Amino acid sequence: MCDSVDRKLQVFKNPSNRLTISMFRKLANYSICDISDGMVKYGEKDGGFIPNLIQQSTTDTVIGKAYTVLYAPVNDPRPEIKEGYIDTVPKDSMLIIGLPKEYQMVNYPFVKINNALYGGLMSTRAQYLDCKGSIILGRIRDPQEHKDLKYPVWSYGIGSTSPSILKVVGINVPLEVKITDVEGDRIITINPEDIIMGDPSGIVKVNPDMVEKLLDYVPKRVDADGKVAEDIKNGRPAKEAQKFWRSRIQTIYQ
Repeated sequence: MCDSVDRKLQVFKNPSNRLTISMFRKLANYSICDISDGMVKYGEKDGGFIPNLIQQSTTDTVIGKAYTVLYAPVNDPRPEIKEGYIDTVPKDSMLIIGLPKEYQMVNYPFVKINNALYGGLMSTRAQYLDCKGSIILGRIRDPQEHKDLKYPVWSYGIGSTSPSILKVVGINVPLEVKITDVEGDRIITINPEDIIMGDPSGIVKVNPDMVEKLLDYVPKRVDADGKVAEDIKNGRPAKEAQKFWRSRIQTIYQ
């Protein structure tokens, strides 16, 4: 199945990349919350989180490199890419489908297109090709089919209509994603081959420059939080337990 962290990660076999297959297997042992906490520690204040995506099919943590697809309305001046994107999804990738930013909103339902961008047949093909999961920055349909396949899917919402008013205008192109936070409205860019992790909490884009630091820090943080949980179960105040164990992460694991 696509969610096994022990499968061979062919997509990461780029010899020019210092990040090894073993590193990605190790990252996949942790939740995206653990990874985000680590990235916050090392200066990425949003923890790499891509907001508003809801898991539509149950999975454990999965990780892969982004394979991006851009849809646009049929009257868009860009030529349609007629070759089926779903038949070229690389093994061990994370398929990410989006819309141009003029068809996005920062508030629910986050897109102006009610047609579903993705359905059960696409998951069937993606799973056969050993894709790790599909992230749809819009609506999907056939939710039960994805669940029956046990294939990982995230989306903004659910729809019923096929993407008949749309066409594919880009494959492996940057996807701009509108979001809003304390800094106001802004754009997150997902580039082809970005490192993407997903689990029931949502989706995170992992900073590759932080991976080695994350693999050093995150296991210590997880172990410390386990000790916090035990203390809380035994009656210790949560704030006190967190301060005690987290302040000792760098000293008790030397």
